[in-house]
Amino acid sequence: MSSQTFELTILGSSSASPTSERNQSAQLLNIAERFFLIDCGEATQIQLRKFKAKFQKIDHILISHLHGDHFFGLPGLLGSMHLLGRQQELNIYCPKELKVIIDSIHKISDTRLNYPIKWHFTNDDGLNLLFEDDKLEVYSFPLKHRIYCTGFLFKEKPYPRRIDKFLMDKFQVSTAFVNNLRVGKDVLNNEGVLIKNEEVTLAPPKARSYGYCSDTIYDESLIQYIKNVDLLYHESTFLEDKKDRAKATYHSTATQAAAIAKMANAKKLLLGHYSARYGHLEQFTTEAQTIFEKSVLSVEGETIKIGHAK
Repeated sequence: MSSQTFELTILGSSSASPTSERNQSAQLLNIAERFFLIDCGEATQIQLRKFKAKFQKIDHILISHLHGDHFFGLPGLLGSMHLLGRQQELNIYCPKELKVIIDSIHKISDTRLNYPIKWHFTNDDGLNLLFEDDKLEVYSFPLKHRIYCTGFLFKEKPYPRRIDKFLMDKFQVSTAFVNNLRVGKDVLNNEGVLIKNEEVTLAPPKARSYGYCSDTIYDESLIQYIKNVDLLYHESTFLEDKKDRAKATYHSTATQAAAIAKMANAKKLLLGHYSARYGHLEQFTTEAQTIFEKSVLSVEGETIKIGHAK
């Protein structure tokens, strides 16, 4: 049984101010052909075009907080979806004030979208389920920033056990019991003998997860929400020599992001949300890797495939 797609494309990696080479926060996550746009800074729709992502496949948009570098691209994207003939429902998960902003823009500009928006308002009182289907679950959790802000956790549901046809024949188990075997049940064979599930099935691939921590001060309390994730994105606006500036603005350094990843037992750390003051970013990985070796940079246009742990 092959595993489903689980990959993340970086659309924007800059912080409050974009640069000539870096755009503001936005990521596109594909899990089993469910497409989630995570934050939507300026130029997000241009980045989607540049990296050949199809707008109309996005059915879920998640906005972490209402600083402009995380949502100023949304009104334009909604308009482009309309102009491109979208009709299917779009789900937006966000602080409740965002609906007021978007409704006001549409009222003043007399914009009437061809498609419905279903609004889902986030809470910052712990881990909250935002979306669930047969393949995955999506949660929000609180972050400590200057204003209301949440992170997001994406988790695959457990895969069914894999059927071994050779072992089923060997133990004389009917194919009528395949569905029971896939969910881990023991079954009777053709002679009425109880056959243990593990005797005729193989362990499934491990379910994968992605944690997204947009803007936050160094905060060990968020570790409970991102424990053991396969990939963790944690903002790293500054280098360590600016840690006082990071604290004052409720942001983090690369070293602090690495410390969180290490304590959370993440498999890999993705750095991002770099201050525009930095032209070259190699020092971010240099500093982070002293704490957490598997630290990498967010690079716009790069797609990260999240594999199964060995």
